[in-house]
This record gives sequence, structure tokens and C-alpha cells, in this order.
Amino acid sequence: MLARSCALACALACAAAAAAPPLLQDAMRGPIPILDNAVPPRLANAVNDDQRRMRNYDMQPPIIPHRVDGYQVDRNFNKCLDCHARARSEFSQAVPVSVTHYIDRNGKVLAQISTRRYFCQQCHVAQEPVRALVTNTFEDVDTVLRKAAASSPQR
Repeated sequence: MLARSCALACALACAAAAAAPPLLQDAMRGPIPILDNAVPPRLANAVNDDQRRMRNYDMQPPIIPHRVDGYQVDRNFNKCLDCHARARSEFSQAVPVSVTHYIDRNGKVLAQISTRRYFCQQCHVAQEPVRALVTNTFEDVDTVLRKAAASSPQR
């Protein structure tokens, strides 16, 4: 009798599990449950127009407005510095590396880029022409001040 009731309970549990919709879902994955493998979308060509973009949030590292695939960045060489090193940016017309990249963890100013800031793509990423996954209502301080000035009564 006990074996029959255990078998019945097991059969009912299996049937309920099979009929139940997947509980683990994530809005950014769409209808594919978390435990299933999703096929990632194909990446389009990276933005390659060299136009500086507005930042999406305060203190965001600038994005890379050109292709960087195939760039050698290792402990022996950094391709980014061919154009963005402060000594070469006047010739290349590229944005020079920020002075913050020349400061070590103790606040000492260095003659070369700090090892903490040497691997550019730890913080800076190339831009892909894709739809934003979440809405963003960030406004930089200049926009906020401009709106405040426009809405305040004129004296």
C-alpha cells in the first residue's frame, strides 16, 4: 500500500512539474528560460565613425568610437597608445589619455601610464549599433542646468 501511494505521489509530482510553466525567466533574455541555452544575436559591425558620444551616466569612461578588433594590448605593447598617448595625440588628432591614467594607487604622478590603467578595454568599450536593453533617462549636468534656466521666470 505504501509503495502504491508513493508511486502515485511521484507520478502526480512529475505530471505537475511537466505542466508547470518555467519559473526562472529574465526580462532581458526574452521568453527563453534561464536554464535553457539561448542563441546570442549576431553582432553587427562596430561603430566606426570617430564621433565622440555623450556619456550615459556620470563618471562613465568614454566609449571607443572606432573598431579595435585585432589591436594588440598586452604587457609588451599597447596599440591604443600609438594615437592616444599624450605625446602623439597632437599629430593623430585623437583624444589624449586622461591625466588620471598617469597616477598610481598611492596618488603619485608617473611619467608613463599607470599599470592600473594600461589595459584600455577594462573600462572603455567599442560601441555596437544595437537597441538599448533598458531605458535610460540620465541627463548630464549641463542639460539639467540648461533646463532649469529655461524654466525659471525671467527677472
